[in-house]
Amino acid sequence: MNMAKPKRRIHLQAAVGAILSLLLLICGCSTAPSFRETPVKGRSYKINGQWYHPITSSKGFRQSGLASWYGAPFHGRKTASGETYNMHAKTAAHKVLPLGTFVLVKNKDNGKQTVVRINDRGPFVRGRIIDLSYRAARDVDMIGPGTAEVEILAMEKGKADPRQSQTVHADFYSGDFTVQVGAFVRRNLAERLQNKLLQTHEHVNITQVTRKSETFYRVRVGRLSSLENAEKIEARLIRIGYENAFAVACDDE
Repeated sequence: MNMAKPKRRIHLQAAVGAILSLLLLICGCSTAPSFRETPVKGRSYKINGQWYHPITSSKGFRQSGLASWYGAPFHGRKTASGETYNMHAKTAAHKVLPLGTFVLVKNKDNGKQTVVRINDRGPFVRGRIIDLSYRAARDVDMIGPGTAEVEILAMEKGKADPRQSQTVHADFYSGDFTVQVGAFVRRNLAERLQNKLLQTHEHVNITQVTRKSETFYRVRVGRLSSLENAEKIEARLIRIGYENAFAVACDDE
């Protein structure tokens, strides 16, 4: 009699343990998806409690809305495609377009456009449809504002339309270029920077532009015949402390 009681106690403990293990397994399976916050290539993914379902084909895809851009803090990090993010490459993040899709992006405010390749997911901010790399944002002149109303048109996956490439890229690789170092609402501040730059550079100009009833004075260095040469000046200026310098076409007034 005395020997039977411990056995029953052991059996009871084992049964309770099995039930608890089963309950933990069931609960774990039912909640597992909520912990996956990193987009997985080619699969549906969940960010901040919301599910996103990438489409399988980008054919005919067109969308209008707000674009933003991301740069230095993400430079060198892994993207959703597995590539390393390069802020100087023409890439972008989109929530559902197939990775590898080439997209024509047009800034509705100034008509400037560029072609990017989707290699990341985002932006996960309400109301924004695409996140451009620093380089792409610079091409459509939205670095300063940070955001812009754009229209995007998907091209064939893995291949940019040659006709679009010619019309979009020609102005960015040949012609007249300069490097913008600063923009001010007060002309005296622009002149102060101009005088400082003239100590090390020959051609430093101030251009005046008015947008949405506000006037800016932009300080620019050099006049180059190719984007490649302008980018060399840009890199040199950044190295000596002008971190906001960027190459730009001279006719972007």
